[in-house]
Order: sequence, then C-alpha cells, then structure tokens
Amino acid sequence: MQKYSGFGLLKHALSHHENWQKVWRNPTPKHEGYEVVIVGGGGHGLATAYYLAKEHGITNVAVIEKGYLGGGNTARNTTIVRSNYLWDEAAWLYEHSMKLWEGLAQELNYNLMFSQRGVLNLGHTLQDMRDIERRVNANRLNGIDGEVLNTKQVQELVPILDCSKNARYPVLGASWQPRGGTARHDAVAWGFARAADAMGVHLIQQTEVTGIRRENGAVVGVETNRGLIKARKVACVTAGNSGVMANMVGMKLPLESHPLQAMVSEPVKPILDTVVMSNHVHGYVSQSDKGDLVIGAGIDSYLGYGQRGSFPVVEHTMAAIVEMFPIFSRVRLNRTWGGIVDTCPDACPIISNTPIKGLYFNCGWGTGGFKATPGSGNVFAHTIAHDEPHPLAKPFSIDRFTSGHLIDEHGAAGVAH
Repeated sequence: MQKYSGFGLLKHALSHHENWQKVWRNPTPKHEGYEVVIVGGGGHGLATAYYLAKEHGITNVAVIEKGYLGGGNTARNTTIVRSNYLWDEAAWLYEHSMKLWEGLAQELNYNLMFSQRGVLNLGHTLQDMRDIERRVNANRLNGIDGEVLNTKQVQELVPILDCSKNARYPVLGASWQPRGGTARHDAVAWGFARAADAMGVHLIQQTEVTGIRRENGAVVGVETNRGLIKARKVACVTAGNSGVMANMVGMKLPLESHPLQAMVSEPVKPILDTVVMSNHVHGYVSQSDKGDLVIGAGIDSYLGYGQRGSFPVVEHTMAAIVEMFPIFSRVRLNRTWGGIVDTCPDACPIISNTPIKGLYFNCGWGTGGFKATPGSGNVFAHTIAHDEPHPLAKPFSIDRFTSGHLIDEHGAAGVAH
C-alpha cells in the first residue's frame, strides 16, 4: 500500500496527480471460497474485515456489498462521535470506540477529518438537568470525560444559541464532552476499505446476497446474484436489513427497522464550532468543514425500509432548530434523506454468534451506529475469530433475548441517546 504523506502529495503534483495507486482492488470472488464472508460493506463491516486481518491474522476474507462501499447508513448519518452513555456496558463499548477513533487516522494512514470539537447535550427542564447530572457522574465513574455546564457556560460556548429566559425551549444547562465531535463518514469507510484491501481482504461490490447456504447445521457460504460464494463463517452487518438476512435461515431477530432522517443546509461561513444536541426536542446540529449545517432528527414512528422519511418529522425538527437558533431562520435547506435504523426492544445492539454454526450478527445499533464504528468492528472481529464474545460484547449477545435476562427496559445504550 502506497503511504500517503505531504511529500507524496508534492511528488504526484508533478505528474498532475495521474499516477496515484488505486485505493482498493475490484476482485472476482474466489472459486474456492473464503474463511470469512462479511455481508455488508458499510463502516462496521469494513472495520470488522480490517481488524480480522490486523489483529487475528485472518486475511482470507471477503466483504460483499450489494451497492457500493459505504453507500448505506454510513453515508446517511450526521457523523457525530461521542461516548457519554449512561449505562456501564454501553459506556465501556463506546469509550473503547472513542479511544480507537483518537488514533485511527494515523493507524489507517487516511485523513478521516476526525474533529474533537466537543458535544453539548442541552437540558431544557429540571428533569433534563437531573438526567444530565446522573449521566455525567456515571461517565466520570467510568473514566469518561464529562462536565455539567450552566446556562452562562453554554452561552459562552455557543453564542448564537438562544439562551434567553423567554425562549420556547429554555436552556437550563448541558452536559459537555470535550473529546466528542465529528468524523467524515465516507472517509471512514474508504480508510477501512483501503487498509483491509492492503492486507488481502477482497472487497466485492455490486453483489447482492440472496440466501445463506447451510449443510449439516452449519453455514457453507452465501448465494448471490453472481452465484455461490463459499465460506466457513458468515458475518451479517447489514443494519436495517438484518431482519431480512436472518429470515434467510429461518431466524427471527427482535428488531424493528425505522427510517431516520437527516438534512443539510446550504453552505454558510463558519458559525458553529461544536455539536449541539437536544433530546427534549430531538434535534441536533453541527457545521461541516465545507459550511453546511448538518441537522439530525428523530426516527419516524412507522416501520419501513425506505431511505426517506416523512415531512412532519422534517417540519418538527426545523421548527425546533430555528427556535433554538433564530439566526438560522433564513438559511435555506439544501436536501434531506433517510437511513434505516434497526432497533432492539432494549435499545442495545446485538454483537453475537448464533445457534447456527458459523453464522454471526452485528446489528440493532439504532441511532448510535456511526460513533461505534471502530469499536464495533474490533469486538465483532474478536467474536468471529474466537467464536465467543469479546469481553465488551458479552452483554450484547443474542442469548439475552432467549434467557429472559434483558437489559434494563431503557437499554444499556438508551436513556443517554
């Protein structure tokens, strides 16, 4: 793999940047098959392939994607990275991911545009502030950075936020995680893809999995629109379509798939240098490096696989954002889109092997998938390689739904959204 550097940039400028090495290959599936086939070429699937090769020496791996790499939920989220979750199990997993984020660009030799600009979670009611204080205290006990800010401190951080007493959503304070921030979503997918390819992983695009073949109770490969691709192990990392994959082997996962919307404005000059989130109105906003205001909303209440959402959610989110940031009232919205989030009853992910030998699932991340990308791939790779959960993944085994030991009804990854 050609190493990227400032010197390399200058060198290739002399040839008009026409001789760069291809970022990854476009291989034909091996006739003899693979040790592991990963279904889903998003951030989590590509991270899993990378860590399988890097940490476990398993390089005979294929990532199969029905579209193009990173073209699903990875490219359809609002790029927020944080680890300030309430419950211990979630906090440990997301903090593991945060620590990987902090050195990931150097490790992958790829600019992920990771920006630790901090994340504010606003409190608008007394109960909001009680929840914030509880969560920050829990974070500190788990060694995770966090502060409780008052209204004045919030106003100093974000001068354009309406913190007046007459505001429709009065700002009573906020939690503040300085290490949180954003990363460039497509760069994350491309960085993991490039690094995995360099270690021998096959990245197979435009190939749809139509079935999972089993013999004697164990998987032996996947059926695709290009024929059978053999494998000793099959790992499904398909987000909102995980239930569809499970149905291929007669399994029923405890998942619901909902559209989740996001939107961006026209570019404006730098005006917001942190991430502002509000659970109370479920709207959050940051500004991208090219100037767009990146705005996230809540999930639509109906079930579906459409990568679009309903207008009422857009209307509600726009109203909330303008109430909090009156200065945005004349900024034009550029476009909206939706992803498909898959949610479990306890709002926690599934990172697990299954009763079917050689079959694994990583799903159920709800709205928290992007920020967990490196941590998810890291612990899932361990689960696949050793056929047993990584210590951080044990609470998220699929067995919790059959043993009757569900996590708290709000979920280890819930409450702190």
